[in-house]
Amino acid sequence: MSTPDFSFETESQMQGFTRVAGVDEVGRGPLAGPVTAAAVVLDPAHIPPGLNDSKKLTAKRRQALIALLLEHADVSIAHASVEEIDEINILRASHLAMERAIAGLRTPPDFALIDGNLIPRGLTLPARAIIKGDALSLSIAAASIAAKTRRDQMMWDLAQQFPGYGWDSNAGYPTKQHREALQNLGVTPHHRRSFKPVHNILYQHKNLSD
Repeated sequence: MSTPDFSFETESQMQGFTRVAGVDEVGRGPLAGPVTAAAVVLDPAHIPPGLNDSKKLTAKRRQALIALLLEHADVSIAHASVEEIDEINILRASHLAMERAIAGLRTPPDFALIDGNLIPRGLTLPARAIIKGDALSLSIAAASIAAKTRRDQMMWDLAQQFPGYGWDSNAGYPTKQHREALQNLGVTPHHRRSFKPVHNILYQHKNLSD
């Protein structure tokens, strides 16, 4: 099984770019919570060993790696809210979170490696989209870890305020428990109303009350 390497970053630097940021997002599929993105500029002399697509790592490993990244890399994490997701759609909102993450870096990068097949249209610096970039580029892998650890923590915190939906374990994704809780407990302010399962329940309740 292949692991991410630094070749995309090196190639960009050979083209004259000095600060290359890896960018990734997490949380496009959940029914609840924000979409979260991270931008990371690695220090080539202090790259934590074991960086990989966050989905391939245990929660414990991700926590260990984010601690090292916060110590040795320039890391920025940003979000787009549920309201923004419902207003502009999830793809645009995920790109907005990416743009905010890049803008939040301590030192502005001059090039970005973006996970996926699209470059956010609001980006003001040169960039390259890489499909499955979190499994290919160390910087994007680092960004995926940063975004996932932050969003998982946010959803855990929200789960304490809204028990029953299982957000502490499902992070807002449409698991059986989450779908049943939507039916039984109703829609919270943190649910994405433009997403079909949530929209359908609101529609059902509206019809019942009419």
